[in-house]
Amino acid sequence: MTAAILEARGITKRFGGLVAVENVTLAIPQGQILGVIGANGAGKTTFVNMVSGWIRPSAGTFILNGEDITGLAPRSIVRLGVARSFQIPQVFTNLTVAENIAIASGLSENSASKLFERIDEPERIRRRDAVLERFSLAKWHNRKVLELPQGARKLLDIAMAMTRRPQLLLLDEPTSGVAREEKFALMDQVFEAITGMGVTVLFIEHDMEVIARYVARVVAFFQGRVIADGSCAEVLAHDEVKEHVVGRAWAQRNAHA
Repeated sequence: MTAAILEARGITKRFGGLVAVENVTLAIPQGQILGVIGANGAGKTTFVNMVSGWIRPSAGTFILNGEDITGLAPRSIVRLGVARSFQIPQVFTNLTVAENIAIASGLSENSASKLFERIDEPERIRRRDAVLERFSLAKWHNRKVLELPQGARKLLDIAMAMTRRPQLLLLDEPTSGVAREEKFALMDQVFEAITGMGVTVLFIEHDMEVIARYVARVVAFFQGRVIADGSCAEVLAHDEVKEHVVGRAWAQRNAHA
């Protein structure tokens, strides 16, 4: 059995009297692509925010590669091998694509002294260009980010997260805001780019077509709880998932797909 890269043990988050995540326990094996689904407010992003250190759990423990990371600051968790992208891409819109990658690449270097080196050092240029090629962003090389379509911005955000070559990549709705005809091309490019990098992926997604195409295992959230965890087919056929996540009309239309 493949060892778990991440374990969540009884994770709970309360905001005053509101329980956003309630007693979530799950393990993610190394190398798995895990999809997380649920309606708005189900607790998905809160859970990812806790994994990445942006929010501290009210109760429970996160174990990364056997090490307790509960409550660590985001920067510390990044150094331990966790990276993430955001639903709204966190990029420098007034800089070029190449400059964004160069900055992310520079920040991924663990030596504090290197933070003050120029971003146009030959080795940094080589690393930058390798990322641009891997993620098919070279064609946008000198374009300012504010000029890019949403799909390219999303891809850039993910490429910047991958400059540290993380062990665990967290994606928050990577196809949100992307044109329907571009969503599969975007996800194909992402998974093609990270193939061979040994990264485990957890991604939140509302689009069930994307979930069905790219993941083998799905976890469904409802009102902060995990209501289903299994193969894509099993979870999408689950009664509570039909009722509270995908809707019975969608389930009926896709029952024989």
